[in-house]
Amino acid sequence: MADTLEPATIADSKRLMLVKQALVHFGAALLLFCMFAASDSWSVLTGWKLALVLSVLTGFAAGFATTTVLHEWFHLLGAWLSGGRYDIPGTISFFVYDWKFEHNTVKQFYIMSIAGSIGGLLSVLLLVISVALDSPGRVALVAGAMASFTLGSIIEWPVLRRTASSGQPLDELSKIDQVVLTRSLWG
Repeated sequence: MADTLEPATIADSKRLMLVKQALVHFGAALLLFCMFAASDSWSVLTGWKLALVLSVLTGFAAGFATTTVLHEWFHLLGAWLSGGRYDIPGTISFFVYDWKFEHNTVKQFYIMSIAGSIGGLLSVLLLVISVALDSPGRVALVAGAMASFTLGSIIEWPVLRRTASSGQPLDELSKIDQVVLTRSLWG
């Protein structure tokens, strides 16, 4: 008797894609965090300038990546909690999902969007509470987290404010251009 495999359902393939996305996103943040931990220990133990530079660079990158990843996954949590409709892309990407603006309400958009900010803020708070700021690399770790949270806020909060007036989140998001992104990076 031959075993036959039934084709995976669409829901199963979307769940598998989410797992892949999580492995890539959280794996990259964890890798950066491990690189930071190694270089920070090396810097503290040896006092070498090269180790200090690497500790600061990897610390900033790890803090930024950790907060960005939590921000994006909290957006998905907000989409789930709001009952919003979205699609899971078929390839690994920076964004976890594709929000279906035409099928969601402004209230669902707000819940999804604010959840991302909560995730970023939670990341910053956890790092501030759990990391002793007694080396330049550790300060850079928290600074990277704060930079990520600030960047996301400078980009997203004006969209939320404008959406309150217009009721059109997609139109307001469409106003994010290179000038807005450059100004946000300076922030």
